[in-house]
Amino acid sequence: MRAALQAVGIGLSALALGAVAVQGAQFFRVAGPVPTTITSVSADGYITWTNSPTNATFTVQTAQSLIGESSWVDYVQVPVWQCCSDGSVHCQFCWTIIRPFDPNPPAGMTLIPAGSFTMGNSIGDSDITDADPTVVYVSAFYMDVNLVSSNQWASVFSYARSNGYSFYQSVLYWSYGGYVAGGKAANHPVQTVDWYDCVKWCNARSQQAGLTPVYYANTNLTQVYTNGESTNYYANWSANGYRLPTEAEWEKAARGGLSGQRFPWGNTISWSQANYYGNPGSLGGLSYDLATAIDFDPAFSGGDNGNYPYTSPVGYFAPNRYGLYDMAGNVLEWCWDWYGTSYGQPTSTNPTGPATGSYHILRGGNWGNQAGLAQCAARDNDGAPNLVSGIGFRCVRGL
Repeated sequence: MRAALQAVGIGLSALALGAVAVQGAQFFRVAGPVPTTITSVSADGYITWTNSPTNATFTVQTAQSLIGESSWVDYVQVPVWQCCSDGSVHCQFCWTIIRPFDPNPPAGMTLIPAGSFTMGNSIGDSDITDADPTVVYVSAFYMDVNLVSSNQWASVFSYARSNGYSFYQSVLYWSYGGYVAGGKAANHPVQTVDWYDCVKWCNARSQQAGLTPVYYANTNLTQVYTNGESTNYYANWSANGYRLPTEAEWEKAARGGLSGQRFPWGNTISWSQANYYGNPGSLGGLSYDLATAIDFDPAFSGGDNGNYPYTSPVGYFAPNRYGLYDMAGNVLEWCWDWYGTSYGQPTSTNPTGPATGSYHILRGGNWGNQAGLAQCAARDNDGAPNLVSGIGFRCVRGL
């Protein structure tokens, strides 16, 4: 879409697209190296367009209004490849159709559309040294709109304990004011959760909902992973249950279709956009941090007497273009992958990270981290059997 960007297609209203309004998108168009025409929009969210050459990239763009050319922003990039004459699986890349929205996603989730994106530090920030830019393709998936809340964790946790699950934290209570079931309040994110417990919790959530669990304790995927802190666990990627996002899925979702930006909304950050520890450029800190003091977000701190941990309610800040809340700040989020460099392993299509490791990936930064860790490309990690304040998670599901 760059030098040869040409016009494009038909704008489609939020009224016609239903759930797209929840994702903050009211209109779509398709941009590419040749003029295109949107020929159909299906009831289940697929857009089809014409005049697609092979071996080219098209960009589905979105806008919240049709006033001005600058109102359009990238939503998802779609590679178009030569179809295989034998009808083999490689034809999955022969795109003239994309599903950018779902009018009826699972409750509390939204569709993250399939497509390619540039993962990593594409703007060259010197404070990110382990995230070289890598073009990655990710299949469509559903993601929780919000972080898992304290109340949501407690509900599934109770079900799991009654159905044979064991957790690293046998009782989730902490000493700081009102810290019940791993969270400051019912509508705050659960935090101080162990990676293995999150994986088991995902399985319990799946079984509670009548879905097929994703994680198993044996290679033939017959023994659901419910107990222990063993590294002998295996994922059934075709299962329809809840799971942790891969690192690539998380970053694609966090960016919300934007490319070359530090944060889910742009290149600067302030306390009006996320809950993080301020170190503003105006006071000699980070040039892109517009906070007003070197301190915790004053809306959620004010001292240790009953205010700690300094989390904010889930969904407090504006969502990104995919309708996701808290993809920067509040609590760090566990991902599936082991930490390693380079990432994008073992392939650039739906990578799942290194085969082994010592630490699992954390993304997004938290209320106690400076803005650098809230960047979409920033990577953190921690040991899996570990309870660390400020760590939470959200779930995804395959289609």
